[in-house]
Amino acid sequence: MASSHSSSPVPQSNSSDAFFKKETDATKRFRPVQSLPDVCPKEPTGNPNNLRDSPSLVADQQRWTIYHSKVNLPAALNDPRLAKRESDFFTKTWGVDFVDTEVTPSFYLPQITKEHFALYQQEITPREKVPERCKNICTPKDTFDRTLLHTHDKSRTDLEQVPKIFMKPDFALEDPLTFNAVLPWSHFSTAGGKGNRDAASSRLLQEKLSHYLDIVEVNIAHQISLRSEAFFHAMTSQHELQDYLRKTSQAVKLLREKISKIDKVVCEGSLRVLRLSLTRNNCIKAYNKLKLMATVHQTQPTVQLLLSTSEYVGALDLIATTQEVLQQELQGIHSFRHLGSQLCELEKLIDKMMIAEFSTYARNDLNRPLEDDCQILEEERLVSLVFGLLKQRKLNFYEIYGDEMINTAKNIIKQCVVNTVSQIEEIDTEVVVKLADQMRMMNFPQWFDLLKDIFSKFTIFLKRIKATLNTIRSVVFLVLDKNQKTRDLEDTLQKNSAKESTVDTEVAYLTHEGMFISDAFSDGELTAGAADTASQRNTSPNSEPCSSDSVSEPECTTDSSSSKEHTSSSITPGGVEMMISDDMKLTDLELVRLANNIQELLYNASDICHDRSVKFLMARAKDGFLEKLNSNEFVTLSRLMEGFILDTEQICGRKSMSLRGALQSQANRFVNRFHEERKTKLSLLLDNERWKQAEVPAEFQDLVDSVSDGRISLPEKKPTATEERKPAEFLIVEGQKYATVGTVLLLIRIILEYCQCVDNIPSITTDMLTRLSDLLKYFNSRSCQLVLGAGALQVVGLKTITTKNLALSSRCLQLIVHYIPIIRAHFEARLQPKQFSMLRHFDHITKDYHDHIAEISAKLVAIMDSLFDKLLSKYEVKAPVPSACFRNICKQMAKMHEAIYDLLPEEQTQMLFLRINASYKLHLKRQLAHLNVVNDGGPLNGLVTSDVAFYTGNLQALKGLNDLDLNMAEIWEQKR
Repeated sequence: MASSHSSSPVPQSNSSDAFFKKETDATKRFRPVQSLPDVCPKEPTGNPNNLRDSPSLVADQQRWTIYHSKVNLPAALNDPRLAKRESDFFTKTWGVDFVDTEVTPSFYLPQITKEHFALYQQEITPREKVPERCKNICTPKDTFDRTLLHTHDKSRTDLEQVPKIFMKPDFALEDPLTFNAVLPWSHFSTAGGKGNRDAASSRLLQEKLSHYLDIVEVNIAHQISLRSEAFFHAMTSQHELQDYLRKTSQAVKLLREKISKIDKVVCEGSLRVLRLSLTRNNCIKAYNKLKLMATVHQTQPTVQLLLSTSEYVGALDLIATTQEVLQQELQGIHSFRHLGSQLCELEKLIDKMMIAEFSTYARNDLNRPLEDDCQILEEERLVSLVFGLLKQRKLNFYEIYGDEMINTAKNIIKQCVVNTVSQIEEIDTEVVVKLADQMRMMNFPQWFDLLKDIFSKFTIFLKRIKATLNTIRSVVFLVLDKNQKTRDLEDTLQKNSAKESTVDTEVAYLTHEGMFISDAFSDGELTAGAADTASQRNTSPNSEPCSSDSVSEPECTTDSSSSKEHTSSSITPGGVEMMISDDMKLTDLELVRLANNIQELLYNASDICHDRSVKFLMARAKDGFLEKLNSNEFVTLSRLMEGFILDTEQICGRKSMSLRGALQSQANRFVNRFHEERKTKLSLLLDNERWKQAEVPAEFQDLVDSVSDGRISLPEKKPTATEERKPAEFLIVEGQKYATVGTVLLLIRIILEYCQCVDNIPSITTDMLTRLSDLLKYFNSRSCQLVLGAGALQVVGLKTITTKNLALSSRCLQLIVHYIPIIRAHFEARLQPKQFSMLRHFDHITKDYHDHIAEISAKLVAIMDSLFDKLLSKYEVKAPVPSACFRNICKQMAKMHEAIYDLLPEEQTQMLFLRINASYKLHLKRQLAHLNVVNDGGPLNGLVTSDVAFYTGNLQALKGLNDLDLNMAEIWEQKR
């Protein structure tokens, strides 16, 4: 059937070995349907003369072959375009015997020939040229497409006649609903005399279904006919494809023969050389492996030798290296199957030996004589031990050193007490057995020397601990620095490896593209660095690792990581050079934490020394020994303890509060006792004070002069030549004379003792300020009770409190007020800024003293006021002049002036008499008003004027009051 069909001619190639070609006008006559590309495969195009004579595996592997076809051969051989197919309708209807017959021409129709259309062609030819010209400009639509579109529309119209139920994807006659829809049951019912009509309906249904079937078959045949060209084209090209495959098979066979010859001539010799070279290298590796086994066999004797010389680090490095070699290079060696466990047990033994060795070293270092000048004992041994402990991750070794520090501190105090007690003959060690009891029998100088010796020993002890711990910390920091350098080196190597991987990628790309690397180099496609790397990699397989003469060289022994282990040399602060290996598997966090713990151990050493010193002090203070010390002794003790505290802070770099707290506690007790003693002394002085002016010894004048010069301290005792100086009547303070009592002189000395105690013991400044404020307040209140309150009449037995007593008390208070700002400035310079609020006590004291002085002045005025009231109430204006009343007043004024003039300054005396004069004028004015005496120039007025003139003359005649403005005109009532 394929040979009888002539609608698809088979194209013939010009040469026997070329590919097949389509006809030149084939594409113009027929265009494949674009919606089904898999049925119409692409065919080779191009000039067949350009095709190669021999097949190419690279070029031909993507070409289309018959095996890519997705249509079976029977479908291709069944030609749907036969005329027989067009007569199937009649065959089905009229039987198989139906044949086509030739139709007889009609006698009524003429024979039409081409000449009948000649005139029409002549007329239409010019018109046809116009579309032809249009076709040259723009391509017309393909006639076949229009036909195909028309046919497609017609087929769609036919298919629309078929009910939709047949087109459903889930169409199944087994479904009752579907079956009833396709074949209604009513068409097959014969009951009711409707048989003929039902038979007609059945035949009509059968023909309708047959019509539907014909429409579907026609459409299927039409779709197959559209693709028939490609099917028959493939069949006609089958012979040429077979020729092409035969030639390809011959080319492959020839290529294999050539490859076989190349393999024999070129490759076999080179491969044999490579195999021999590989065999030689394997022999060398086997020899090196045997040498390595011999070296590993000597590990245990070598470790024993290193341990005998305390080379713990070297022994541990050797064990670690051997274990690494056993796991990598010698894994699976039967003779070494127990060596790994033996090395682990040996490593545990070394751990115990190092801990015991470090404990012994700590004991020897801390218990050696403190007179030895050597700061660090066997520094090389210490460094070696620390490196070994770090290598084994024994990071708590510093706790051993801390325990030894506690024991040594106890032994230092015990040994010092024993040595001091043995030198004192008064202490019988056979009678007094306990060491604490023997210590309590010492007097202050002996005990103070013992404490000084203990502090000096502790200072040396801390310096040694600091030197040892600094060496240990330096080792830790060396390891930390080595870790940092190793990390930096690894980062650098990673960057370099990244660059090399980039070069390897470029080389692999060139090799994959089928180019030779030398061609790429000549074309400039690789950088110079990549070229060097690639050339080294190309030559490395042919280069021998080492010759037979250099087999025993270290670099040829093994390629294990043990041979690659790097060590770096580092020098400790003491000048000890150590080799640090890279296998210190400690993190930076662990090393930093260890360094901080070691530094904390130094702080603990300071705390231990302070705690032991506090226990020593408390043991001596049980019988109240420290509370009985005088000021000088306690100041000396305080200075010694302060000096030791500062020394330990300088050595260790941190304050320890235990000894400072004990000193503060003892200082508080001392302050309480100091204050109570002086307050009691002041109370006794006040109770025995008769409030008479006392002579001022020269030493008190010197004391006041030193304060005026800015030295607030007790002067040192001078030679006896100063005792010949006579005491002075007044105390001279900055050019002013102060008449004082003996109590106030001693009070000034007590105040200076408070100030000097603050200088000697700065830690008690606030307590001393509070106590001094209390002392000054006590003096003020007690003196007020004794003088103004007349308490001295009962306490001392005075007959009366005179104006002289009052003036002397006022002057003493003024002297104390003069020194309060100086005392305030002294304390302010020694207080912290946050403690300045305590200075308000001095402000309150100053105000209290001023109020007391004002009360004394008011008391003096009140005494004269009562006198004026008593005398002037009996005054009568009559002769003789001056009257007796005014004579008594002037007499009392003279006595008052005589009593206070030498005690109070002239300004205060004048102010006091002005106030007394004002009181006098008030009483006189009241009495004159009572007597109805006015300033009218009469006889009574003349008598009063004479008495007032007598009063004024006597008052202004007193010393220092001559310029006093009395303003006596105020005694008269002003006329309105």
